[in-house]
Amino acid sequence: VYFIGKDNIPFHTIIWPAMLSGYGGLNLPTDVPANQYLTFKGGKASASRGVGLTIGEGLRLFEPDGLRYALAASLPEQSDTDISVEEIARRINEELVATWGNLVNRVLSMVHVRCDGAVPEPGDRTDADTELVAGVDAALVVAADQIDRVELRAALRTAMEAAAGVNAYLNATEPWNLARTDPDRARVVLGTALDAVNGVRVAFTPYLPFSSAALDEVLGPVDAWLRPELSPGLPIGKPSPLFAKVDVEELFADDDGGTG
Repeated sequence: VYFIGKDNIPFHTIIWPAMLSGYGGLNLPTDVPANQYLTFKGGKASASRGVGLTIGEGLRLFEPDGLRYALAASLPEQSDTDISVEEIARRINEELVATWGNLVNRVLSMVHVRCDGAVPEPGDRTDADTELVAGVDAALVVAADQIDRVELRAALRTAMEAAAGVNAYLNATEPWNLARTDPDRARVVLGTALDAVNGVRVAFTPYLPFSSAALDEVLGPVDAWLRPELSPGLPIGKPSPLFAKVDVEELFADDDGGTG
């Protein structure tokens, strides 16, 4: 697979394969994903011209998984995409932390408190419960197909949409209220949400290796592109946040106004 910019399509799809064929016995590219341009504050990102962030600069400003998420979510797959320090911080705070990080923390915290610190028995699930988990499984199929087509930004969006669906389920079922009025139903809801989170994390694994490894320590390893089975009774301790929210004022103070 050759990842190239849109200005290099003729060379990498015609001239370069012809040169390789001329030498004989060399592997030809089988897939040439051509991306649009990534611009940084309006200028075409270029290492040679010093436009954009270096990896070292990015890691000085952001946690690795946060930076990886923001860059993957901004991949210029279908059109030119502009990025900046401000946009990276926004994506981390408003998307990664607000949707996925908060979801994981709220589900693990409620299971820890409301389910005696362990994965509950599945119980009698409603159609809505079953549909949530089935929807996550379907999202994994979609994301796998997108990754196979090298639509990495789209696959990440599929993962985030699945996480948003679990958040919507929690808001609709309100297990924090059920814990007072119907504890048995609350345990079923929390077990369902935990099952869903356990599936969604698979879709995030290629993008967020460090936080995914932390979740592996809690829920067990991910060995395949499938939602792993959770064993009832598996201990769930008090969770730590997966991600830290970016302090924008401090970030821009350290970064000379956030100009990159």
